[in-house]
Amino acid sequence: MFLKRPHIALLFVSILMLSACSSKFMKLQKKGTTDEKYKAANDYYKKGDYYKAGILFEEIIPLLKGDSLAENAQFYNAYAQYQQKQYSMSAYLFKSFYATYANSPMAEEAFYMYANSMYKDSPNFNLDQSSTLTAIEALQTFINSFPESKYAESCNQNLKELRHRLEEKAYEKAKLYYKTSGVTIANYKAAVVAIDNFQKDFPDSEYIEELSFLKVQSQYDLASVSFENKQKERYTDALKFYEDFIDKFPKSKYIKQAEKVYDGSTKGLEKAVKYEQEVKELKAKEAARVAKEREDAATKKDDKAGKSNP
Repeated sequence: MFLKRPHIALLFVSILMLSACSSKFMKLQKKGTTDEKYKAANDYYKKGDYYKAGILFEEIIPLLKGDSLAENAQFYNAYAQYQQKQYSMSAYLFKSFYATYANSPMAEEAFYMYANSMYKDSPNFNLDQSSTLTAIEALQTFINSFPESKYAESCNQNLKELRHRLEEKAYEKAKLYYKTSGVTIANYKAAVVAIDNFQKDFPDSEYIEELSFLKVQSQYDLASVSFENKQKERYTDALKFYEDFIDKFPKSKYIKQAEKVYDGSTKGLEKAVKYEQEVKELKAKEAARVAKEREDAATKKDDKAGKSNP
């Protein structure tokens, strides 16, 4: 029957071989000596079976403390985790190795692999970037510590990529606040703040021109929906942002839109100034009226006192 269906026979043989290998590995775990497990771990590692290599390394490392083999075991255990894409664990193990064996010939590589593991573990730009910041710090520390290293160029490339990832995250955040500005007045403010932070953090970004215009637009929109007593200050800021935008991007594709915002801000500021002047005049009239009433009341009081004391 197996001859007629060779694929079934092959599957059957594979199952038997896997079962035998599994049985051999389990026997090694239970009854193997530390030396036997160390040798087997290295053999598994060389064959690319990083899972079994990692298991054995983990078992024997506590037993090798003070032994000359401990250094290699910890180093390749970290690599075994890295090869399985367990980057958080490999980062921890490589960092621990460097802290323990700072004078080892493998220390530089371990520090690099710690930074590289952090780089691999950093998420896409649309997710939380806390680990990306940690990875950037690790890569920069490696470059500062080993400026002539053969790994320095790779670290610089990874740094560039991670910083671009942060740039993308900041850009999307600013755009999101702008797109949702109509929901609440707080979002108008948040859009301006987010763009201002982006300009400080990424002054050479390809998105600077677009976001600089959106900052002008957001500030104008904020001023437009503000209470009248806030409009003078906010329209003034919109005009200032417009001037900054024109100075930096005199030939921008957003010029026509920016000019409309300028015209609207100028008219809005004129109305705000007029409103402020009217409020001042009303307050002055009210103050004069109150003073006159007090004066009249005082006069009546004096007259009344004079009549009662002829």
